[in-house]
Amino acid sequence: MSSSDDDRPLATTHKANGVTNGHPLKSKDIISESVDKTMDKANPPAVHGAPGISIRNGPVDEMDIDGPAVNGNANGKRKARSSMGNRKSYKEASEEDDEEGKPLSKRRCLSKGKNKADVESDSDDAPLVSKKIKNKSPTLLRKPVKASETAIGESEDSDAPLGEKLAKEKADIQKSAAKEAKAIRKDEKEHPKKQTNGTAAPSKKRKSQTNDVKKESDDDVPLAKKAPAKKNADSKAETSTPKKKGKALKREETKQDEEAEAEEEEYRWWEDPTKGDGTKKWTTLEHAGVVFPPEYQPLPKNVQMLYDGNPVRMAPEAEEIAGFFGAMLNSTHNVENPTFQKNFFDDLTKMLKETGGATDRNGNKVNIKEFSKCGFQPIFNYYDAQRMEKKALSAAEKRQLKADKDAAEAPYMYCMWDNRKQKVGNFRVEPPGLFRGRGDHPKTGRVKKRVEPEQITINIGKEATVPAPPEGYSWKEIKHDQEGTWLAMWQENINAAYKYVMLAANSDVKGQSDFKKFEKARELKKHIDHIRKDYTAELKDKVMANRQRATAVYLIDQFALRAGNEKGEDEADTVGCCSLKFEHVTLKPPNKVIFDFLGKDSIRFYDEVEVDAQVFKNLKIFKSSPKTDGDEIFDRLTTSALNKHLSNYMSGLTAKVFRTYNASFTMSKLLQNMKSTGSIAEKIVDYNEANRKVAILCNHKRTVAAGHESQMEKLGDRIKGLKYQKWRMKQMMLNIDPKIKKKKEKEEGDGYFQLDDELEETWIHEHQNFLVEEERQKIEKKFKRENEKLTADGGKEMKHKELEERLEDADELAKKFKKENKTGKVEAEGKGPTVEKCEGNLAKLDQRVNNMLFQAKDKENNKEVALGTSKINYIDPRLTVVFSKKFDVPIEKFFSKTLREKFDWAIKSVDEDWEF
Repeated sequence: MSSSDDDRPLATTHKANGVTNGHPLKSKDIISESVDKTMDKANPPAVHGAPGISIRNGPVDEMDIDGPAVNGNANGKRKARSSMGNRKSYKEASEEDDEEGKPLSKRRCLSKGKNKADVESDSDDAPLVSKKIKNKSPTLLRKPVKASETAIGESEDSDAPLGEKLAKEKADIQKSAAKEAKAIRKDEKEHPKKQTNGTAAPSKKRKSQTNDVKKESDDDVPLAKKAPAKKNADSKAETSTPKKKGKALKREETKQDEEAEAEEEEYRWWEDPTKGDGTKKWTTLEHAGVVFPPEYQPLPKNVQMLYDGNPVRMAPEAEEIAGFFGAMLNSTHNVENPTFQKNFFDDLTKMLKETGGATDRNGNKVNIKEFSKCGFQPIFNYYDAQRMEKKALSAAEKRQLKADKDAAEAPYMYCMWDNRKQKVGNFRVEPPGLFRGRGDHPKTGRVKKRVEPEQITINIGKEATVPAPPEGYSWKEIKHDQEGTWLAMWQENINAAYKYVMLAANSDVKGQSDFKKFEKARELKKHIDHIRKDYTAELKDKVMANRQRATAVYLIDQFALRAGNEKGEDEADTVGCCSLKFEHVTLKPPNKVIFDFLGKDSIRFYDEVEVDAQVFKNLKIFKSSPKTDGDEIFDRLTTSALNKHLSNYMSGLTAKVFRTYNASFTMSKLLQNMKSTGSIAEKIVDYNEANRKVAILCNHKRTVAAGHESQMEKLGDRIKGLKYQKWRMKQMMLNIDPKIKKKKEKEEGDGYFQLDDELEETWIHEHQNFLVEEERQKIEKKFKRENEKLTADGGKEMKHKELEERLEDADELAKKFKKENKTGKVEAEGKGPTVEKCEGNLAKLDQRVNNMLFQAKDKENNKEVALGTSKINYIDPRLTVVFSKKFDVPIEKFFSKTLREKFDWAIKSVDEDWEF
């Protein structure tokens, strides 16, 4: 490398000898004191706000959510500088980012999954009606109840003010981190054999079980099953038990043996510190290979693409591509995208050239050269009819189809990994289609080609039977890579990325990956003070490369920016901290910085933050002339060089570990000081408040979802419906005992029996109509289900007359509303109605209203914060388990079934006293 290249990376600069990467330092690489002083005068220290905290949420679209866990990640890299090596091989890529958390299903709607003790089903809402009342302006949520006094954070404040208030708290947390790091090092020095990190401390209740795990001296040998539990110390005494108790004892011994066997079957790998230390991931591996998508079925002859209004015929290969576009006409977000249209049409015309072009009904050649003249409606109508036909199938037919599919795929769903049955994450080869991408991806609309067996490499044990490829085909290669955790691999044509078939999220291997990820973050606890002290000092370093590196680590640590990887010229212009360009950073004196760039998955990242005065000064230096748009801010730094520097502090430390550490450590500190009381709904709000603080402090933000307002409106209507139902219940009380009015108004106030101000007459009539229609739908659905069951059991379907008779109940409900509106009186309902029963129902309604108000408040507070990202990917799941056990909230309230399977190791490995 020529020393005249001023823009070369200077990642390994050494001040002592004035040499950078083996070359003498040039004047450009040294920052003079005069430059520093000039910048100091131009940018005096800030007197307002605090550095290291975001002050405003920008339009960020789920920027923190990682790509799908299925089939691996793309290996896209920014164009490497001269100091960088070539693109990683597929083997190296298979090991990269294996520990990074992947998102699963979307978080469940807050209105679902209610605990019976706190929130009853909404299906039994009684109809509501009122006297004629004055029109009031409708309000969504007048005064949502405030979170409990014990909840952390001011939940009524918007995210921006809360962010400012958290500046001091963030500083306190960082001071606490420094103290804890010193304490850990001191403890390790005094007790060198004591292990403070590396393995999770087992639950106190299960300490004895830790000793039951067999430990192999060879790390490469898979962990053996746990030995059966030792017999009880009292077992000797059993021999002297009288014979009349012999049978009972025998039954008891059998029961204990069964429990011991069940315990033996449960593989508690997280309690064995030796597991996973080596590079060898498995000893034996057997699986059935992959499932290919069905072959393309040509369209009927009467279904053809139109060109200039006339149907055209084309080869099946081109027709399939046209079908990809036609089938998704209802996805306007994609098909109306000019880039999507252009890329699709380019690939379509290319295929037409390869297959002989298109012809009209008379066989004359049609030159297709304008996308605007193409008509895909006939294709859409055909596929849409198929979708509707499938949707219209009876429940029994759908169950049968699913059963047939499951039976066909059963051999592929599991593999034998070191003689243990493990679920495979996704054994299906991706079907062909149009690439959509995320954000403004430049290749959106390109054709994802069909993957053939000759492109697929199988990874399997040497002694195992290699799965047979489809008849007439062969596999690309058979490997026995014991260092890889993949079962099959191929390269897709869009980004040349390698796709992998891996084990499922709830498998031992994936669980160990998550476990090691969070343990690595725990290990960072004892180094974080040194790292922060060093990068703070290097912010004023005279060597440009060192100062740039320190500034980058500051931004990564304080604002959770991704490090950023090298990318090719034909890939999306996405960047991270190390690859920020001149135009991505705007400086607003005295210490505000605006970041605006395309982040991971082409999602826009926009944020305005307050930084340390020295960091602001450094960024101004890095942006100084002659740099302009297109030039890199950190032109002396690469991601690989940054991670290599960080590894000097701790083995395996990379920039991404900071995100996990900061989120988990912050959450652990918040939980230590939390005292959550009240109902389960209130406790969930407390947890989400802590999660929200983590998301704000760690910069996990998102834009407000497009449907947020409509969701809040629906939730508001449900709350209004419950309030209306309360009023109606009170009217029933008056109907039963008119004398109670005076007594209740004396106890509760004059307005006890009055209708809530926000329940205006127009809304009441609309709500009544809604309830009548809802009742009709319930009756019809129930009638349909019963008929399907009768048919499945070989019985005779009920006649339509039966349905008409049942629907009379809905008509009666409508008449009741009409009468109540006219008279203003509500007759008591149910068998033997009493005032006491009505009061009991009112108490239940009050609880439901209270829970929904908490949900609404929680939803509104978190509309701009990616709580799911923090909870799933960055907060150690064991902390959520600690909250669940400490405050007696079912873990189902925080983790869906999929997440409970994914974090099974966390749920079973800690108790409420565990600390991060």
